[in-house]
Amino acid sequence: MATQTMSTERRTEKLDVRVSRSAKAKLQAAASASHRSMSDFVMESALSRAEETLAERRIFALDAEKWAAFQAALDAPTRPLPRLKALLEEPGFFASGSDR
Repeated sequence: MATQTMSTERRTEKLDVRVSRSAKAKLQAAASASHRSMSDFVMESALSRAEETLAERRIFALDAEKWAAFQAALDAPTRPLPRLKALLEEPGFFASGSDR
């Protein structure tokens, strides 16, 4: 998916990254080995890792026992939180002077 997005979108933004000499050499070698420019190699690698990171925040797996406990927690009635209720009932920072 990242490769498709990268190849169809026009590159209009610039990203500067400082790297050590050895890191640059390693990136250049990997880009060369995969027959890509260093820019394309770094972009594809970074986008792939970004997708993995974001997926980890959207998708999680649970075994049957933990899934049942998770569903039970979602279905459980809410518990009273008096301090939160009081906070939400306070006038907001931008409320007009008569509301405060």
